[in-house]
Amino acid sequence: MNRRKLLTLGLGLPLAVIAAPRLGIAQAADPYAPVEVPIREGFEVGSIVVVSKDYFLYHVIAPGRAIRYGVAVGTAELVWRGRALVGRKVEWPSWTPTAAMIERSPEHYARYKDGMPGGPQNPLGARALYLHTESGHDTAIRIHGTTDPGSIGRSVSNGCIRMRNEAVMDLFDRVPIGTPVYVY
Repeated sequence: MNRRKLLTLGLGLPLAVIAAPRLGIAQAADPYAPVEVPIREGFEVGSIVVVSKDYFLYHVIAPGRAIRYGVAVGTAELVWRGRALVGRKVEWPSWTPTAAMIERSPEHYARYKDGMPGGPQNPLGARALYLHTESGHDTAIRIHGTTDPGSIGRSVSNGCIRMRNEAVMDLFDRVPIGTPVYVY
């Protein structure tokens, strides 16, 4: 995407992140690799901002600066938007599909109705950040790793925000419980 198109898209989102990345050779080959980028001023330092339609998550590290990570998001009808807090962090999380997931696709999820232990084959990957409401209610939305790194940059999940395992491990180490998360 060229800079003019990126800026034009950003004009339609009042809180959108406007980024002009400093791309190196590796970045040009992989647009979803983590990279430090300038962002619009006004985002709280330490917060996480996800721009679903662009498949990027930004961790704000200083005024006007963020680390940008590529993500996969929910399919059109399953995109979650809103404000949450990181309420829990888990290394190698276990996973249980929701009743709605099993109902939508029993051939994929029914066999896991009792859950799956954490590990390299688990669809939540190496780390998970559990998003909660301000009152502490679990939203059932996670920022997590994936066993399918090729899904990054697409709308494929059941609503959660997927990252490559190495990227979610980096983010996991950078953010504490209580970190605000904004998903647009």
